[in-house]
Amino acid sequence: MKNRWLIALCAVGIHLSIGSVYAWSNFTNPLSEEFGWSSSQVQFTFSLAILFLGLSAAFLGWFVEKYGPRVAGITAAIFFGIGVFGSGFAIQLESLWLLYFFYGVLGGIGLGVGYIAPVSTLVKWFPDRRGLATGMAIMGFGFAAAIASPVMDFLIGSVGLAMTFYALGIAYFSVMILSSLYIAKPPKDWKPDGYEEKEKKQEKKDLANMRAKESLKTKRFYYLWVMLFINVTCGIAVISAAKPLAEESVGISPGNAALLVGVMGIFNGAGRIAWASASDYIGRANTYMIFFLLQIALFVLLPWTTAAPLFIIFLAIIYTCYGGGFSTVPAFIGDLFGTKELGAIHGYILTAWAAAGLVGPQFAAFMKDTTGSYETSLIFFAGLFVLALVVSILTKVDIRKKRQAMSDEKAS
Repeated sequence: MKNRWLIALCAVGIHLSIGSVYAWSNFTNPLSEEFGWSSSQVQFTFSLAILFLGLSAAFLGWFVEKYGPRVAGITAAIFFGIGVFGSGFAIQLESLWLLYFFYGVLGGIGLGVGYIAPVSTLVKWFPDRRGLATGMAIMGFGFAAAIASPVMDFLIGSVGLAMTFYALGIAYFSVMILSSLYIAKPPKDWKPDGYEEKEKKQEKKDLANMRAKESLKTKRFYYLWVMLFINVTCGIAVISAAKPLAEESVGISPGNAALLVGVMGIFNGAGRIAWASASDYIGRANTYMIFFLLQIALFVLLPWTTAAPLFIIFLAIIYTCYGGGFSTVPAFIGDLFGTKELGAIHGYILTAWAAAGLVGPQFAAFMKDTTGSYETSLIFFAGLFVLALVVSILTKVDIRKKRQAMSDEKAS
């Protein structure tokens, strides 16, 4: 019998590797200066990687379920490792299109498969602590940039761009392979000690145990998709504009604003494990309702906040809700649809991330260009959170009705 905490540690290893994609901005200026590529051309590499993350998660979820987390993890390691390592060849050949192919396409596919493979497995190993387990793994994705960023800066300055990609490709491939070799599904009908008694005492059972295609026929799937989409759209818009927002709203200097953005990454990662763990006790639907209630107030107040300490506190809470939205979703999926094909369903849900990644920053930039500030977009996003709150209430009502139907069926 494998140790489920070591399984969790391996999941963190995979997510720490692929989460380095969030440190891509370290390459923006060096690539622009060396080859004369525009910032938007270089930044498109990151956008392409996130796009293929969403697409591969959606369309390869079945692959994770069919072949298991070990094969899926090794596949992710191959794609992501070759993607990062191959980017070094693209740099040596001075080819932007090769960079798009290696890092954006191949690396993006590795991101998507690597993201869902360990998460769906952890839910099965931790039926008693689903939120904590998925929070630990996805916390790694959130903290990865803080770890990778200084390493990237050091390597770029000491060995150059191409060698940096070669070194990172080998390192990420090695960590992901070693982590994947230990990961496995729990034995059939396995449960942790004392779980059966706890389950009976709390009367806490999954609403269903569905296949991925069956989940698409339920209202609950689309409720969850909309909630994640709105949370990510609004959150990523603020994240993409955090530096200029801090400068304009409270007069923080450019240098301190850049430092603030880095510090906020800690709250992004901490929120992933804190909110997901809390959801084990207060319930997944209640957790999302709290996300939306908090952010309705914060997005309304943020444009009018002139005190720097208060602005930083508001921004930190928003970052925790953004990260917590990601980490709470897998456990929520397990509650609503069971764990039979959780990886595939998670992949479908993550298309909301891909869509939000395109909509949020673009809308915020449009509002900035149109009105001259980000304030109007923040008020609009507060309105979206009202819609998300309504959807979360509908989700809770739907869950209650389903549980009542299950109780009536059992009684009869």
